[in-house]
Amino acid sequence: MSLNVKTSSMISILEGSSVSPPPLWLMRQAGRYLPEYQATRRRAGSFWTMCMTPQLAVEVTLQPITRFDLDAAILFSDILVVPFALGQNVTFEDGIGPRLASFPGVDGLERNRDAWAKKLAPVYEAMATTRATLAPTKAMIGFAGAPWTLAAYMLEGQGSPDQRKAKLFGYRTPEEFAKLLDVLAEAVAWHLIQQIDAGADVVQIFDSWAGGLTDAQFRAWSVEPTKRIVAMVKTERPGARIIGFPRATSQEGYTAYLETGVDAIGIDTATSIGWAAKTLTPRVAVQGNLDPIALIAGGDALDRAVDTILEQTKGARFIFNLGHGVLPETPPENVARVVARLRGERP
Repeated sequence: MSLNVKTSSMISILEGSSVSPPPLWLMRQAGRYLPEYQATRRRAGSFWTMCMTPQLAVEVTLQPITRFDLDAAILFSDILVVPFALGQNVTFEDGIGPRLASFPGVDGLERNRDAWAKKLAPVYEAMATTRATLAPTKAMIGFAGAPWTLAAYMLEGQGSPDQRKAKLFGYRTPEEFAKLLDVLAEAVAWHLIQQIDAGADVVQIFDSWAGGLTDAQFRAWSVEPTKRIVAMVKTERPGARIIGFPRATSQEGYTAYLETGVDAIGIDTATSIGWAAKTLTPRVAVQGNLDPIALIAGGDALDRAVDTILEQTKGARFIFNLGHGVLPETPPENVARVVARLRGERP
């Protein structure tokens, strides 16, 4: 494991310091809004090929670092590599998104870690190569989907506006659903540890569908599985640093999420970053939460949004990011504008 404690501002934040200006990275910073990504995508032929071909994953991971000099790189991969390792085939359809084969039942999932390692070897090779290439002043981020979010994809077979099949599974067969979340927690923890061993300085857990849950469901299906993951990872790798992102949960949800033991919590756009800075930073760092639409808009509106976040998080343990991911229609020059404004480099 490579923790660049003395040189990475992001790791300093996660270890308890306040840094000004705050470190900056963006969810989906390597993606469709960049012309260099589009060129690589055309050459690769498919999104999944890029994810599972180390040299292509490294190339795409480093593109936003080369262009914008961001403070951290996040490995170009996908949360669905875990269902893939568990034996559920994954494909991506252009303009539609991911498609997963029929759910084989909990007992039909692959539980052999050697099989997982063989399937996901390209991911860990890409991580090791990127970390070796990346400057030591830049943090290297690995990631995984949270059990609830992965379960929603696995049971639906694709993205879903209301995660209906997963909720029905949980309502109708709670013991079997709990078993599925346990299997996923084990696999996610293992996957995060492999990324740490391959060079990740920090890992993030994406619970993209956390916002659609009742309070009781959020605790049982999001908080508790994530708590188990964090405990497993930190038991095996005590120096690990973990960010949790329970997207679009309530303020009560973010507060409950403190129980997971993560080192930082990502905040979505709809939640007050000022509230998060005051309420959560006594125990964790906070990450967020620029509106991705403001990033598209650019100009004075973008400047004001950046300045507001900086003012509300002044003196706090804070990592600047979006409230969700960079959208495809985002002008790259607007990302450069955020970087310059954050660092006091006015155009």
